[in-house]
Amino acid sequence: MLENLTFKSLGTVNYHETLELMRSHIKEKDFSNEIWLLEHPPVFTLGTAADNSHVLDPKEIPIVQSDRGGEVTYHGPGQLIIYFLLDIKKLGCGPNKLVVSIQEFIKELLSDLSIESSFIEGAPGVYVNDKKIASIGLRISKNKTYHGISINFDMDLKPFTYINPCGYEGLEVTQIKDFNRNISKLQLEELVIEKLRHIF
Repeated sequence: MLENLTFKSLGTVNYHETLELMRSHIKEKDFSNEIWLLEHPPVFTLGTAADNSHVLDPKEIPIVQSDRGGEVTYHGPGQLIIYFLLDIKKLGCGPNKLVVSIQEFIKELLSDLSIESSFIEGAPGVYVNDKKIASIGLRISKNKTYHGISINFDMDLKPFTYINPCGYEGLEVTQIKDFNRNISKLQLEELVIEKLRHIF
Protein backbone atom coordinates (compact mmCIF):
# COMPACT_ATOMS: atom_id res chain seq x y z
CA MET A 1 0.00 0.00 0.00
CA LEU A 2 1.16 3.53 -0.74
CA GLU A 3 1.46 6.15 1.97
CA ASN A 4 0.18 9.67 1.30
CA LEU A 5 -1.73 8.85 -1.88
CA THR A 6 -3.52 11.97 -3.10
CA PHE A 7 -6.60 12.07 -5.36
CA LYS A 8 -7.20 15.15 -7.52
CA SER A 9 -10.39 15.93 -9.41
CA LEU A 10 -9.32 18.29 -12.20
CA GLY A 11 -12.53 18.78 -14.20
CA THR A 12 -12.11 19.29 -17.97
CA VAL A 13 -8.50 19.82 -19.02
CA ASN A 14 -6.70 20.10 -22.34
CA TYR A 15 -4.79 16.95 -23.36
CA HIS A 16 -1.47 18.69 -24.20
CA GLU A 17 -1.53 20.60 -20.94
CA THR A 18 -2.24 17.44 -18.90
CA LEU A 19 0.53 15.53 -20.68
CA GLU A 20 3.06 18.25 -19.77
CA LEU A 21 1.81 18.31 -16.16
CA MET A 22 2.22 14.53 -15.88
CA ARG A 23 5.72 14.60 -17.36
CA SER A 24 6.88 17.33 -15.02
CA HIS A 25 5.22 15.67 -12.00
CA ILE A 26 7.07 12.35 -12.40
CA LYS A 27 10.40 14.25 -12.57
CA GLU A 28 9.87 16.11 -9.30
CA LYS A 29 12.50 15.42 -6.63
CA ASP A 30 9.87 15.22 -3.90
CA PHE A 31 7.58 13.03 -6.04
CA SER A 32 4.17 12.32 -4.49
CA ASN A 33 1.86 9.46 -5.50
CA GLU A 34 -1.24 10.93 -7.09
CA ILE A 35 -4.31 9.73 -8.99
CA TRP A 36 -6.00 12.32 -11.20
CA LEU A 37 -9.66 12.18 -12.27
CA LEU A 38 -10.61 14.35 -15.23
CA GLU A 39 -12.17 14.76 -18.67
CA HIS A 40 -10.63 15.93 -21.95
CA PRO A 41 -12.27 18.00 -24.71
CA PRO A 42 -12.66 15.92 -27.93
CA VAL A 43 -9.30 14.51 -29.05
CA PHE A 44 -7.86 11.41 -30.74
CA THR A 45 -4.62 10.22 -29.16
CA LEU A 46 -2.09 7.92 -30.78
CA GLY A 47 -0.13 5.59 -28.49
CA THR A 48 3.44 4.45 -29.14
CA ALA A 49 2.16 1.40 -31.07
CA ALA A 50 -0.35 3.35 -33.15
CA ASP A 51 -0.70 3.01 -36.89
CA ASN A 52 -2.02 6.24 -38.45
CA SER A 53 -4.15 4.24 -40.90
CA HIS A 54 -6.47 3.40 -37.98
CA VAL A 55 -7.63 7.03 -38.01
CA LEU A 56 -10.27 6.68 -40.73
CA ASP A 57 -11.82 10.17 -40.83
CA PRO A 58 -11.06 12.48 -37.88
CA LYS A 59 -13.54 15.18 -39.02
CA GLU A 60 -12.70 18.34 -37.01
CA ILE A 61 -11.27 16.47 -34.01
CA PRO A 62 -7.56 17.09 -33.32
CA ILE A 63 -5.09 14.17 -33.38
CA VAL A 64 -2.28 14.11 -30.83
CA GLN A 65 0.78 11.85 -30.69
CA SER A 66 1.09 10.59 -27.13
CA ASP A 67 3.81 8.64 -25.34
CA ARG A 68 1.45 6.18 -23.65
CA GLY A 69 1.36 2.54 -24.69
CA GLY A 70 -1.26 1.24 -27.08
CA GLU A 71 -3.04 2.28 -30.25
CA VAL A 72 -5.46 5.07 -31.20
CA THR A 73 -8.34 6.04 -28.95
CA TYR A 74 -10.84 8.85 -28.48
CA HIS A 75 -11.33 11.08 -25.44
CA GLY A 76 -14.28 13.42 -25.04
CA PRO A 77 -16.79 14.93 -22.61
CA GLY A 78 -18.70 12.37 -20.55
CA GLN A 79 -15.74 10.01 -20.29
CA LEU A 80 -14.01 9.53 -16.93
CA ILE A 81 -10.24 9.53 -17.28
CA ILE A 82 -8.06 8.28 -14.44
CA TYR A 83 -4.33 8.98 -14.58
CA PHE A 84 -2.02 7.02 -12.26
CA LEU A 85 1.12 8.89 -11.18
CA LEU A 86 2.66 6.23 -8.97
CA ASP A 87 6.04 4.97 -7.83
CA ILE A 88 5.76 1.28 -8.75
CA LYS A 89 9.01 0.46 -6.96
CA LYS A 90 7.49 1.60 -3.68
CA LEU A 91 4.29 -0.17 -4.64
CA GLY A 92 6.30 -3.36 -5.13
CA CYS A 93 4.46 -4.02 -8.37
CA GLY A 94 5.70 -4.70 -11.92
CA PRO A 95 4.04 -3.27 -15.07
CA ASN A 96 2.04 -6.44 -15.86
CA LYS A 97 0.73 -6.78 -12.32
CA LEU A 98 -0.26 -3.11 -12.34
CA VAL A 99 -2.27 -3.52 -15.58
CA VAL A 100 -3.99 -6.63 -14.18
CA SER A 101 -4.83 -4.76 -10.93
CA ILE A 102 -6.30 -1.83 -12.88
CA GLN A 103 -8.37 -4.13 -15.13
CA GLU A 104 -9.69 -5.98 -12.07
CA PHE A 105 -10.53 -2.64 -10.44
CA ILE A 106 -12.64 -1.62 -13.46
CA LYS A 107 -14.39 -5.02 -13.50
CA GLU A 108 -15.27 -4.68 -9.79
CA LEU A 109 -16.36 -1.08 -10.25
CA LEU A 110 -18.74 -2.10 -13.05
CA SER A 111 -19.98 -5.04 -11.00
CA ASP A 112 -20.95 -2.58 -8.22
CA LEU A 113 -23.05 -0.82 -10.87
CA SER A 114 -24.70 -4.14 -11.85
CA ILE A 115 -22.75 -4.31 -15.11
CA GLU A 116 -21.12 -7.62 -15.99
CA SER A 117 -17.85 -7.17 -17.86
CA SER A 118 -15.01 -9.31 -19.22
CA PHE A 119 -11.49 -9.22 -20.64
CA ILE A 120 -10.38 -10.26 -24.11
CA GLU A 121 -7.06 -12.11 -24.43
CA GLY A 122 -4.43 -9.96 -26.12
CA ALA A 123 -6.66 -6.87 -26.19
CA PRO A 124 -6.12 -4.80 -23.01
CA GLY A 125 -9.16 -3.05 -21.64
CA VAL A 126 -12.56 -4.05 -20.32
CA TYR A 127 -15.54 -5.18 -22.39
CA VAL A 128 -19.30 -5.56 -21.94
CA ASN A 129 -20.89 -7.97 -24.42
CA ASP A 130 -17.71 -7.72 -26.55
CA LYS A 131 -18.05 -3.92 -26.72
CA LYS A 132 -15.25 -1.88 -25.18
CA ILE A 133 -16.20 0.20 -22.14
CA ALA A 134 -12.73 1.05 -20.80
CA SER A 135 -9.28 1.50 -22.37
CA ILE A 136 -5.85 1.23 -20.75
CA GLY A 137 -2.62 2.93 -21.84
CA LEU A 138 0.27 3.43 -19.41
CA ARG A 139 3.84 4.70 -19.60
CA ILE A 140 6.58 3.90 -17.10
CA SER A 141 9.69 6.06 -16.74
CA LYS A 142 12.30 5.44 -14.01
CA ASN A 143 9.81 3.40 -11.94
CA LYS A 144 7.13 6.09 -12.17
CA THR A 145 3.87 5.50 -14.03
CA TYR A 146 1.79 8.06 -15.84
CA HIS A 147 -1.22 8.02 -18.19
CA GLY A 148 -3.90 5.48 -17.23
CA ILE A 149 -7.44 4.54 -18.19
CA SER A 150 -10.57 5.99 -19.73
CA ILE A 151 -14.03 4.73 -18.80
CA ASN A 152 -16.94 5.62 -21.08
CA PHE A 153 -19.64 7.05 -18.82
CA ASP A 154 -22.21 9.21 -20.60
CA MET A 155 -20.85 10.51 -23.89
CA ASP A 156 -21.34 10.84 -27.63
CA LEU A 157 -19.87 7.55 -28.90
CA LYS A 158 -20.03 8.56 -32.59
CA PRO A 159 -16.37 9.71 -32.84
CA PHE A 160 -15.27 6.13 -32.10
CA THR A 161 -16.66 5.24 -35.54
CA TYR A 162 -14.14 7.68 -37.10
CA ILE A 163 -11.30 5.35 -36.02
CA ASN A 164 -10.52 1.66 -35.56
CA PRO A 165 -10.63 1.85 -31.75
CA CYS A 166 -7.39 0.49 -30.25
CA GLY A 167 -6.45 -0.68 -33.75
CA TYR A 168 -9.36 -3.13 -34.12
CA GLU A 169 -11.48 -2.72 -37.23
CA GLY A 170 -15.19 -2.74 -36.41
CA LEU A 171 -14.65 -2.78 -32.63
CA GLU A 172 -17.78 -1.40 -31.00
CA VAL A 173 -17.82 0.64 -27.82
CA THR A 174 -20.36 1.10 -25.07
CA GLN A 175 -20.80 3.13 -21.87
CA ILE A 176 -22.06 2.95 -18.30
CA LYS A 177 -25.24 4.98 -18.96
CA ASP A 178 -26.45 2.33 -21.43
CA PHE A 179 -26.68 -0.12 -18.53
CA ASN A 180 -27.15 2.02 -15.42
CA ARG A 181 -28.92 5.36 -15.65
CA ASN A 182 -29.08 5.93 -11.91
CA ILE A 183 -25.50 6.86 -11.17
CA SER A 184 -24.26 10.44 -11.46
CA LYS A 185 -20.75 11.50 -12.46
CA LEU A 186 -20.04 12.61 -8.90
CA GLN A 187 -21.20 9.27 -7.46
CA LEU A 188 -19.03 7.44 -9.98
CA GLU A 189 -15.95 9.48 -8.99
CA GLU A 190 -16.63 8.85 -5.29
CA LEU A 191 -16.94 5.11 -5.91
CA VAL A 192 -13.71 5.12 -7.97
CA ILE A 193 -11.76 6.87 -5.18
CA GLU A 194 -13.14 4.55 -2.53
CA LYS A 195 -12.14 1.43 -4.50
CA LEU A 196 -8.69 2.73 -5.50
CA ARG A 197 -7.87 3.64 -1.89
CA HIS A 198 -8.42 -0.04 -1.12
CA ILE A 199 -6.07 -1.20 -3.88
CA PHE A 200 -3.21 1.26 -3.47
